[in-house]
Order: sequence, then C-alpha cells, then structure tokens
Amino acid sequence: MAIPTYSTDVSALVLVDVLNDFLAEDGKINSLIREQIENVGLIENLLRLLSGARAASLPIFYAPHGLHEHSFDDVKYVPVRMQGAMQNHIFWEGEYGSDFYEPLRPHDGDTVVGRHRTFNAFMGTDLDAQLKKRGIEKVILAGLTSHTCVEGTGRHATEAGYHLTFLKDAVAEFTPVAHKMAVEISYPTFGHEVLTVDQFLASVRQSGQ
Repeated sequence: MAIPTYSTDVSALVLVDVLNDFLAEDGKINSLIREQIENVGLIENLLRLLSGARAASLPIFYAPHGLHEHSFDDVKYVPVRMQGAMQNHIFWEGEYGSDFYEPLRPHDGDTVVGRHRTFNAFMGTDLDAQLKKRGIEKVILAGLTSHTCVEGTGRHATEAGYHLTFLKDAVAEFTPVAHKMAVEISYPTFGHEVLTVDQFLASVRQSGQ
C-alpha cells in the first residue's frame, strides 16, 4: 500500500514526554529504560525527525507529562503506575525531571500543550484545541513510552477522528516485549499508518505541493 503524503498545512508531529526523567543520564527513571532507548536509537532518530520536520516547516507539538501534589485529588483510584510516580516525584512540575531533554527542546514556533497526568496527552489538556486551531487533520506520534503514553494518546486521536501515524523507530519502552506488542499489535490496530522516521520525512509535502 502506498504511503500517504503529509501536507504541512494539515499535518503535525506530536512529541510525547521527551523529558529529562526519561532521557537524561541523571533522570530518575533513565536507568530503567536506557538500554531500550539505545537499542532503538531513539535520541538519534528523534533528532533526525525534528531536523527534517523543521526543515519542512511541519508544525510540532510537545505533549509533556507533569505531576504535582494535587494531581489526583479528584479521583478515588490513582492509576497503579502513577502511584509510584507520585511517591518518587517523577515528572514533578518545577523539578529538573519534568523539563524537556535539552537536545530535543522546543524551538520558537513550536507549540507546548498542557501537561497530562496519566497515559493520554489529550485528557485534561489543550492538545485537541490547539490541533484544531491550526487546522490539523493528521497526527504523527513519537516519544515515550511506546505502549503507555504514545499508545494512549494515539487511541484518543483515533477516537477523535484524526488520521493517525505512529513512528515505530521514534518510540521506546521499558522492555522489548512491551515495545514489540505496541509496534506490532497496537499500532497497526489503531493507526492509519505505522512508518519509520525516514519513510515519514520522505512523505512530507509543503502546503500547496
């Protein structure tokens, strides 16, 4: 099947959770995911992705995680993985771990949306509103982690009616099994396309072309 084109007037790259706690060597959970980040060449692939996207003037949205002491005051049952994150101040707002990883930081003109508290970057944030404001129809997802926040955000994008593309070499997970399940089972189920960074960049077109 032919790969669709991605016109820059209706397409946007959404980077999920490219934060210090994941990606910096002194991040709180970097040691738990570092091997898999290196196995997929995540940082190098994300740098190439961002460089190509910016060269093409493709809109870039950053969707960061963020927690604070009142993040779950309104819920009775805190998600299991978030219990540990709350106890250990992972992605804690105002602390180093919740800052963007320096080589992947947003540039002027990029859009940073509100921080999500669990696995869906649409839930409780302005991501949908910001995408619609720009007239975005096609969402391209990359970042962390493969089968939690990237997959969770993608499921919502599908439900919301966006054309959804996952970039399978621009995501990573804590274990190879979880990564494989996301890329080989979940992504083809929920995404319209599952591409590599190079396949995607080759399909980006300037508006009007």
